[in-house]
Amino acid sequence: MELAKIVSVVSTSHKSFDDAVQQGVSNAAKTLRGISGVKVTDWTAKVENDKLTSYKVTMDVAFAVEEK
Repeated sequence: MELAKIVSVVSTSHKSFDDAVQQGVSNAAKTLRGISGVKVTDWTAKVENDKLTSYKVTMDVAFAVEEK
């Protein structure tokens, strides 16, 4: 039987939403093994002087639970 765990991750980028997701996955992979998928649950952007200045995503990261 396969078992997965889900953790919530928040990531920010000054480039794009896509970059924020990529950075979030890359950083999560530093401490989580076996990431199998992500689900973006929220995305917001910061606006300064009528321009988007940062992109933030909240996502659920799924990874396999290892058996002993």
